[in-house]
Amino acid sequence: MKVEQLMTRNPKTCGPDEPLEAAARLMWDHDVGCVPVVDKGQVVGMITDRDVCMAAYIAGAPLNTLRISRVMSTTVRSCKAGEPLASAERMMRLHKVRRLPVIDAAGRLVGILSLNDLAREAAREHVPETKDVSPEALTETLAAICELRRPQEIAAA
Repeated sequence: MKVEQLMTRNPKTCGPDEPLEAAARLMWDHDVGCVPVVDKGQVVGMITDRDVCMAAYIAGAPLNTLRISRVMSTTVRSCKAGEPLASAERMMRLHKVRRLPVIDAAGRLVGILSLNDLAREAAREHVPETKDVSPEALTETLAAICELRRPQEIAAA
């Protein structure tokens, strides 16, 4: 199975110069926990609901006064739509991320693949020989993502 068969197409996005309030509104309105940050058609960051909450708490300021660019993660791991699902799952495990932006050959955002997508697919597949995402691989990925990060990993993120 390919990433494009499972990804969510045309995800909601925000720009780096928008206020955090805009990202929070998108997450609330569309029931998502993460929004890709796009500038000039390219993914330049990712922002999560946790990023929004922690930024507001630490800054002690209203969301409409803080810019997305100040708190977004700029280390973005992505995959291609035609890539095997197992390859994207390995990348999530290796880099301990719950979501991957899916980009086309020109680097433009075309979708997003989440750990939830992989979990639902693993539950749907019933014949062990045809599984693209095995329960064992999914368990390993979830365990890797959930590991506590060391201080130097947090600083590098």
